[in-house]
Amino acid sequence: MNEFHPSKVFKFCPYCGAANFLWNSVNAFACQSCKQKFYINMAAAVVAVIYNDNNELLLTRRKHNPFAGFLDLPGGFVNLHETAENAVIREVKEELNINISEYRFVATFPNEYVFGGIQYFTEDIVFLCKIDDFSNISANDDISSYEFRPLDKVYIDEIGLNSIKNVIKHLKEQNK
Repeated sequence: MNEFHPSKVFKFCPYCGAANFLWNSVNAFACQSCKQKFYINMAAAVVAVIYNDNNELLLTRRKHNPFAGFLDLPGGFVNLHETAENAVIREVKEELNINISEYRFVATFPNEYVFGGIQYFTEDIVFLCKIDDFSNISANDDISSYEFRPLDKVYIDEIGLNSIKNVIKHLKEQNK
């Protein structure tokens, strides 16, 4: 565990404030004073895999940390009470101003990264998405730009998030 893991950052019970808030080494804290448990769960996130008519993959460039400036795929967190399907539609619209006409589930990929001095854990839910009209595409929200590339010209060292690296590896394996 690194210095940003929740077990190294959180020291006090959120229920009673006691300092004897112990990590169980798997996924939860247990307060030795009030006996409450506090679980650390993965957050759901969505990833859109989008190809244009030339079979080029749509990539975005991250505007903010973690990994500002690195390549990414469109997507983001699933909001409370939102389905993953609605989240991928919303995120693509927010980031690129384009509408998904069809989508299908591809796979899931776990991820973890440090933000604001705390390690976060996500489960990235990947969808293959179809876009009928790219004419209004623009970089918005938390992306600084976008580009299309053939999959064989997408290089792992240009990507920041480990889960997205794994998505790209998966796509390349599927296209062999």
